[in-house]
Amino acid sequence: MDRVDRTEIRPCRAADVPLLGRHLPAPGAPARHAERFARQEAGAGTYLLAWRDGVPVGHGQIRWDGCAAPEVRAEVGECPEFNGLDVRAGLRGQGIGTALIHAAEELTRERGGTVLGLGVGRDNPRAAALYARLGYAPVVAYTDHWSRTDAEGRTHTYADACVFLVRPLGTRNG
Repeated sequence: MDRVDRTEIRPCRAADVPLLGRHLPAPGAPARHAERFARQEAGAGTYLLAWRDGVPVGHGQIRWDGCAAPEVRAEVGECPEFNGLDVRAGLRGQGIGTALIHAAEELTRERGGTVLGLGVGRDNPRAAALYARLGYAPVVAYTDHWSRTDAEGRTHTYADACVFLVRPLGTRNG
């Protein structure tokens, strides 16, 4: 799909899922990666992975049915949402996140979409600056509610203050 230096961006494959927990660890990562792949297999999303030298170094998911937050849906309906963008620490700032976003935009265009949205935590100014540079503009503030299950089977719930941003896809910036 898209390449930055020696970075390849492509949808997740079943064989990739076990590698993701090892190379892109995070709280709840193995289950989270499996959930995103299952969503892709069901046709509700596309789980994009960034690879360098055969190792996954970043990821993000397009949710074709949009953001679940009621505040966002009231403003933008089922606008496709790119979420869960993450790049391995130590490789950030090298264009991998931008390449993932551009790949998501291109897939959205290929499906006939004219706009792509994404959320950013109010405590994440670095990501907000990237999204602004790429042409994403704020639409609505919302609270992102999510949960994860730990290794002992306990569910932890979270609520993050966020802003949903949208970008028309007529042109490619960045």
